[in-house]
Amino acid sequence: MTKREEYEKKTEELILPILQEHAFELVDVEYVKEVGNWYLRAYIDKEGGITVDDCELVSRRMSDLLDEKDFIPESYVFEVSSPGLGRQLKKDKDFVRSIGEAVEGKLFRAVDKRKDFEGVLRSFDKEAVVIETEGGQEMRLERDNIALIRLAIDF
Repeated sequence: MTKREEYEKKTEELILPILQEHAFELVDVEYVKEVGNWYLRAYIDKEGGITVDDCELVSRRMSDLLDEKDFIPESYVFEVSSPGLGRQLKKDKDFVRSIGEAVEGKLFRAVDKRKDFEGVLRSFDKEAVVIETEGGQEMRLERDNIALIRLAIDF
């Protein structure tokens, strides 16, 4: 397990009881370096959407726990936020929640001479994702070939 994975796992373990207490869902945790600074981010959601007050509540409680446990030696910024409209689908629960929804994404290797795709998410398993394109055709996309898949934003 990498340092990043270890920090993310420990953060998940600490934050889950706080989220369960308030009926929030943990969407993702990431530990990333951006522009020379480390960030530990928790993305949360709930039925009807997350508010700024929800994020603040979780952030305050979690910040105290992170200070107490002190398992990350580097200095970092801790952030709690909503996953946003165009959130990336990463975990199986993201795919389950998104069955029947419009998705878009990019592939590492072209399929039918295309790297970009869009359609309605019909099914998934550990190896592949099946989408239905605008023409009604089903496309099976291997998960290890998907660089990015997220809910489509319709303006």
